[in-house]
Amino acid sequence: MKIASSLKTLKLRHKACRVVKRKGRVYVINKQNPRFKARAG
Repeated sequence: MKIASSLKTLKLRHKACRVVKRKGRVYVINKQNPRFKARAG
């Protein structure tokens, strides 16, 4: 999982990316490629 200050660039990398809020943190997840994950930190 990548930890990035800005999720906008990570979100634009693939069409299937979704921004999700879980437990007060913002994540980018990709259902088509489950290895692709990122967290705002």
